Amino acid sequence: MNRGKKVLIVCLTGMPGAGKSTIADGLRALYGYDTVNMGDVVREEAKRRNLEPTRSNLGRIMLELREKNGPGAVAELVRPRISQSDSDVVLVDGVRSNAEIRSLSKIGTLKVLAVHASAGTRFGFLQERGRPDDPQTRGHFEERDTREMSVGISDSIALSDYAISNAGLTKEQLVREAYRVVSMWLRDGGGDMTPADAT
Repeated sequence: MNRGKKVLIVCLTGMPGAGKSTIADGLRALYGYDTVNMGDVVREEAKRRNLEPTRSNLGRIMLELREKNGPGAVAELVRPRISQSDSDVVLVDGVRSNAEIRSLSKIGTLKVLAVHASAGTRFGFLQERGRPDDPQTRGHFEERDTREMSVGISDSIALSDYAISNAGLTKEQLVREAYRVVSMWLRDGGGDMTPADAT
């Protein structure tokens, strides 16, 4: 990390398919912000174990990492990537718990941006996206939602610094709204890191 300048870590949280990756990819493409995807760490672990990156395999690995190394385990794995960044802003896509927020708050000024979308909208987005681990049935979708909530995502959403409703927005509008929020935080110098104080 470039120690000569202040780095803002923006944690993107929200239920699967809400639009987190759309924001991260859009802000990286338009403004050059660095992005770190929490799910990529889990996918890399699956590759290391010679497992296919299926919905069930990735879900199991995510839970195993947390059971073995604590609820902030995945955040601990991405911290080196954030520390090596030279960007003014690092977007962390897919934060799922306050334990992860606390872990990441130790290495920079941190803000949490929650993205909301209806279940129907999210299911449609996930089917469109078509990653191997994305649910193809409503049952799988609900199962994934339940797993996400079991690791504390509801708390990270509830204690976010700002929330965007991804209802009726185009991808461009969603990215533009996220940029407005991040720009506000940059102007304010990041502000207080209140979510990191959550229990």
